[in-house]
Amino acid sequence: MSAHPGPHFLFTLLRGGAPAVATAPAELGDTEGTGGRDDPDGDANALRALRRIQRVEGPATRDDLLLRAARFVALIPLAYRILAVPGAVLAFLSTGPRAGVAVVLAVAGCSVLLSGYGVGWLLRARFRGRTAARLLGLDVVFAVLAHLAVAAAVPPAGLPAAAVVPGKHLLGAIALLTLVLGVGYGATLVLVTLPLRVAMEWVSVGRLDPAAAVDGLGTTVGVLVTATGALLLAGLGTRLALAHGITRGRQVERAAQHRRLHDTVLQTLEAMPLQTDIEKLHRMARTQATELRAAIEADSTGSARPLSEKLTALAAEMARHGLRTQLVIADLTGGTRETGETGETLPEARQAAVRDAVREALRNTIKHAGTDEVLVRVEERDGGIATIIRDHGTGFNPARRPAGYGISESIVGRLAEVGGSATVESAPGSGTRVTLWVPR
Repeated sequence: MSAHPGPHFLFTLLRGGAPAVATAPAELGDTEGTGGRDDPDGDANALRALRRIQRVEGPATRDDLLLRAARFVALIPLAYRILAVPGAVLAFLSTGPRAGVAVVLAVAGCSVLLSGYGVGWLLRARFRGRTAARLLGLDVVFAVLAHLAVAAAVPPAGLPAAAVVPGKHLLGAIALLTLVLGVGYGATLVLVTLPLRVAMEWVSVGRLDPAAAVDGLGTTVGVLVTATGALLLAGLGTRLALAHGITRGRQVERAAQHRRLHDTVLQTLEAMPLQTDIEKLHRMARTQATELRAAIEADSTGSARPLSEKLTALAAEMARHGLRTQLVIADLTGGTRETGETGETLPEARQAAVRDAVREALRNTIKHAGTDEVLVRVEERDGGIATIIRDHGTGFNPARRPAGYGISESIVGRLAEVGGSATVESAPGSGTRVTLWVPR
């Protein structure tokens, strides 16, 4: 039974502003089949994908990382005011000496200080909390009072140029409310500008002129529409990135599960029919169970061992299958030693990728090389760690070997996922060399 769909994401975004982007749903439709050069139904699939990522299904949770990222959208109107308000002051001063210059300068200074404080607060805090509400409320109150103060101090002849200074602050406030709180708050402030302009006319010339309400209305509405568009683009862009990340994560997880099954259970099942000794079959089953249990426990606890210990344990594991593995780990400071801590500086994901790729290469040696000896060498190379697996077995022609999880996925694919690379060199009668490399 499917979960009951929640509110449409776009409605939530328009109603709640940028913080709604931080509401990460439990389930998101993936982005598979969203179109491309090889997709004949690309446009239709892209539209369907766009509709899917707007659905919210299941319980929604607020993600702190997304919330911290969403706050940066509010920096745009703040930065606009920091630049636009001083520019408006210069334009006002260029019109010639005017009465009320001190008031205009004070309004401009307070506007820049408020915007600068808002930038600093956003960089170290979040949208949530009463502080954000107080700051936004103070910002709106200042925008209203600044208009009235300028109207009272500047003569009517100079008021149009002077009113641009608090007007820039007001435009930023409309965009700020729209982005942070939602379109409803921004639209409300646009409506507040109607009686505000009438009040400015009354303070300046002592008369009420309803026609003054529509002065500059197109500009404020334009800012509201622009901020709404920016909010939608930011929200949908983030939503699409989330959906793509979920799809990619599922693909990587499926590939990892396939490799684990291939490298453990499937390998053991394939080897069992070749054994006639019941005791050896029991040992293989016990070994496989131990490996699976260790992998599950490592995934759940996050415990990690150094790469040297991982490879040493792997050599012991291969010895139980009849393969003698000579393990040589080069000292980073020079020389070689049989055991060491070369891999300690590698992230755990890369260490695990190297270990599992080495295991697959050693199993291929057991199954196909016709030899019971192999050399595994670990050394520093090209700013990373290289692991070379070398045997002098029968070898093969890589061009004629069919692709499969043995090489393309369990070795090459596994290293590629962690930013590394793998090469396989072999020729009939000349053995095989597998070179793995991962960055530090």
